[in-house]
Amino acid sequence: MNLAHRLQVSAQRFPSLDALIDGDVRITYGQLLSEVERVAANLQRLEVHPADHVLVVLKNRWQNVVTYWACQFLGLIYTPLNFRMATDEVAYCIGDSEPVVVIYEEELRGVVEAAMQRAHNAARAFSVGAVGLDSFEQLRRGTDRLEVPFDAPDDATAIMLYTSGTTGRQKGVPRSHANETTAAIAHIVQNNYAAFESTLGVMPIYHTMGMRSLLSTTFLNGKLALLPDFDRQTALTLLQQERLSCLYLVPTLFYDLLHDPLVDRYDLSALRKIGYAGAAMTSSLTEACFERFHPDVFVNHFGSSEVYTFSICSWLDRKPTCAGRAGLNERIRVVTADPTAQTGPDEPVPQGETGEVIVSLESPEAFRGYWRRDDANRKALRGGWYFTGDVGMQDDEGDLWVLGRVDDMLISGGENIHPLEVEDVLSKHPRVLEVAVAGLPDDRWGQAVTAFVVPADDALTDKDLDAYCVASPALANFKRPRRYVFVRQIPKSPVGKILRRKLVSGEYEPLQ
Repeated sequence: MNLAHRLQVSAQRFPSLDALIDGDVRITYGQLLSEVERVAANLQRLEVHPADHVLVVLKNRWQNVVTYWACQFLGLIYTPLNFRMATDEVAYCIGDSEPVVVIYEEELRGVVEAAMQRAHNAARAFSVGAVGLDSFEQLRRGTDRLEVPFDAPDDATAIMLYTSGTTGRQKGVPRSHANETTAAIAHIVQNNYAAFESTLGVMPIYHTMGMRSLLSTTFLNGKLALLPDFDRQTALTLLQQERLSCLYLVPTLFYDLLHDPLVDRYDLSALRKIGYAGAAMTSSLTEACFERFHPDVFVNHFGSSEVYTFSICSWLDRKPTCAGRAGLNERIRVVTADPTAQTGPDEPVPQGETGEVIVSLESPEAFRGYWRRDDANRKALRGGWYFTGDVGMQDDEGDLWVLGRVDDMLISGGENIHPLEVEDVLSKHPRVLEVAVAGLPDDRWGQAVTAFVVPADDALTDKDLDAYCVASPALANFKRPRRYVFVRQIPKSPVGKILRRKLVSGEYEPLQ
């Protein structure tokens, strides 16, 4: 059953249930299917063909969701981009994917048109928010419905996500109907989701987390409350008014919700299931989530666009920050980190030792290789395994702990130090709002462990923090930061990942 069939079944099963909420717009499953069929019929008139790319530069709007499903009905490859990208980045992705149709935010017209010109691409372009022949409304015109949708085989590409590109050129990650369907079902199982679950659609649909929320709610006839622009009080209002039952967010957004000064005024009793992914969550933030939300289910998902979930942990009350055990469809290993190796090692490192986490490509959730990037394939895909670039360690119970990226590991005074273990200690200081650790060049140490701290007040000093680290039984003395830098904010990617390279290069605003 391909993805288009999944929507058809949900619409036939409960046509009158709300599928999407976007501001004042409410769309039932029956209405969603009609919108999708109409847009698909109009796209088909543009003489598109299966496996053509449709490039989408949209926020989380109902038009974005309709476009996604219309692509599935025609066998087109839905190719979403981060709407915050610069012109050169958009141009690169257009040149790389060669789309035949582009759909974008009207406010981004200048960026998109300049990018298309630089990429020498003459695709038909439609704007959400414009009027006229190049508006999205033109794709909704008429009442004709798609009579014979393309019946995509399971191995046909449904979507191509672009990785964030924090370490180089962005990479296209093609994912098939089978990849996406099995990943969505795994997500449902791993979160204990039930029929009619509802959630906040704030994680961008260009990211695997946003896509997982969209597909899981659709499969379950649930409700997705879209939020094109994140705002804490709007999010809290939606949680209360729509009685949303689950949340799947990056830790940054959980932090923002919990630190809204009015959070305790909202009735969040319907919220029973929460989960996070995309970045590490500190133990102090984990504890705060338990205290405020009292969830029945709280899951840490460790994964990527390439394979989706590597592992999950639903016992965060006992082991905060733990990544747990392999996901429903996965096999994982921790092996010696060796970026120069050409084949996957056969033997994992012993429990308690650190290494690189690798995941079997036999998983039905796993992609089959990057789009037009043989260089990236050679580096990441070896011996039937995907090399994640993440440093991990399995404890004596077999649970996985993720310690950071291979490239983020510090070597200070000859000792390997992982930023997350230092950050986790400092984040518990009551006067620390946020912290990130990176290694700065140092003549004596090679790299000096440096903590970049967003303080809660102006009185906090480096001596206070150093004394706190000295007193902590969780941090060995050699792992203590050698320097503390107080900053206004920690640089992060759009999905909340700390950009340590910016800290190392001095791209931050210090507090005077």
